[in-house]
Amino acid sequence: MTAPAASVPTVSPALSIPDFIAHWQGHRALTRRVIEAFPDDQLFTFSLGGMRPFGAQATEIHLVDAMTVTAMRSGEWPEPDWASGPTDKAGLLAAWDQVSAELEQHGPHTDPAFFTGMHALPWGEMPGWVAAIYAVDNEIHHRAQGYVSLRALGIEPPAFYER
Repeated sequence: MTAPAASVPTVSPALSIPDFIAHWQGHRALTRRVIEAFPDDQLFTFSLGGMRPFGAQATEIHLVDAMTVTAMRSGEWPEPDWASGPTDKAGLLAAWDQVSAELEQHGPHTDPAFFTGMHALPWGEMPGWVAAIYAVDNEIHHRAQGYVSLRALGIEPPAFYER
């Protein structure tokens, strides 16, 4: 006698793809306000406790997000040129807005298979949903460092819950 095959329950995602994109865009809008809060002459120069200036951290966020949005649209993970990127607030905000617009246009239409498929990123292989969540987690981590820098500069950061 053979044992019956185990049944695997169907699990629905916690968020739909459009809901995930809206959540991510909320984080991007908040981080944009953090970038805007920095004085132009401090964004890429002010450092505290050995942290990189927030402009460098925000550029990293931008590059990771741009790579992830490209992958969601095309399946390709082009490694960013980590030494490239904007060097002033206006350039960073323009690049930021470009990725947000691309995410808005293409993100909700991402093939669901992207999230369950395995992808080779520059730092290892992982499912698409792990890579997408990493992009958001990376942003939250660095934005928190931006909050610390703003406070050290005597500037009240945007309310973290207003996304």
